[in-house]
Amino acid sequence: MLGGSSEIALATARRLIARRTRTVWLAGRPSPALEEAAGQLRGLGADVHTIAFDALDPTSHEAVLGKVFAEGDIDMVLLAFGLLGDQARDEREPEAAVRVAQTNYTGAVSAGLVCARALQSQGHGSLVVMSSVAGERARRANFIYGSSKAGLDAFAQGLGDALHGTGVHVMVVRPGFVRTRMTAGLPESPLATTPEAVATAVELGLRRRSETVWVPGALRVVMSALRHLPRAAFRRLPI
Repeated sequence: MLGGSSEIALATARRLIARRTRTVWLAGRPSPALEEAAGQLRGLGADVHTIAFDALDPTSHEAVLGKVFAEGDIDMVLLAFGLLGDQARDEREPEAAVRVAQTNYTGAVSAGLVCARALQSQGHGSLVVMSSVAGERARRANFIYGSSKAGLDAFAQGLGDALHGTGVHVMVVRPGFVRTRMTAGLPESPLATTPEAVATAVELGLRRRSETVWVPGALRVVMSALRHLPRAAFRRLPI
């Protein structure tokens, strides 16, 4: 789990442990939250390991993630780290905006390629990439975050095509507004969901070997309509 203290990652881990997963690696910045997450999962009976991982240090990714794969085959990698940022501040402070972009896109490209190569070497496994409906069409309210997710989504789709036929499965997950610490205090969007609902969708998608998963599923239709809405009309929407 890249983004080991992420609420979505932990909900997914809990669900997979309930379905007989026995070994879990939590990769993230060393913190009390990461250790607490590991303790929670150990309490469910899993063999849990933590490893220091920094999305903003791509030069370390190959060595750090290589240690995990060196311990044995990995059935699933969940790329669940990300930074929402503060749109108003990030517009004023380009360095803050770059941090959002580097975390959500550059860091994910680096880690995704390292994991994809390792999965391909072992000949099987799934790479699950946590994208967002925000990447489907950038909104005025969060276009910096949305643009980074748009890049990540396109990258993951292309990576999935590149790995087709190798035994490695890439699945893009596009949740809408998820009630987590990251979104606490923000106005709740229609069709809001929970980490547990995302985890359920991830598990089902893995069993079906889906390439794209929307959470909730109704967002597929909603975003299809919004994607084709004329720009002048889109600007006037209260979103």
